[in-house]
Amino acid sequence: MRHFLTTLIALSVSSAAFAGDTHVRGYTRDDGTYVEPHYQTRPNNNLNDNFSTKGNVNPYTGREGWIDPNRNSYGSGSSNDHRSGYSNGWGR
Repeated sequence: MRHFLTTLIALSVSSAAFAGDTHVRGYTRDDGTYVEPHYQTRPNNNLNDNFSTKGNVNPYTGREGWIDPNRNSYGSGSSNDHRSGYSNGWGR
């Protein structure tokens, strides 16, 4: 019974935590670079809740955010804008 309750609680917490995430299928950029399938936060015009924002951690990879939300270092927002090392996958 204890194992069942622990499993149930873990599943509820993980489901609630990742409910707003969006799966992005793999695609090839115009420059020929293949972008692996991945998850991203649901687009909402808020830089503070993105996995790549400093202070956040990507729950799928464990990678800490590296982009300062107070600086416009996300580039133009184009999925082809790889100068910042950020790929948002929108429009693909």
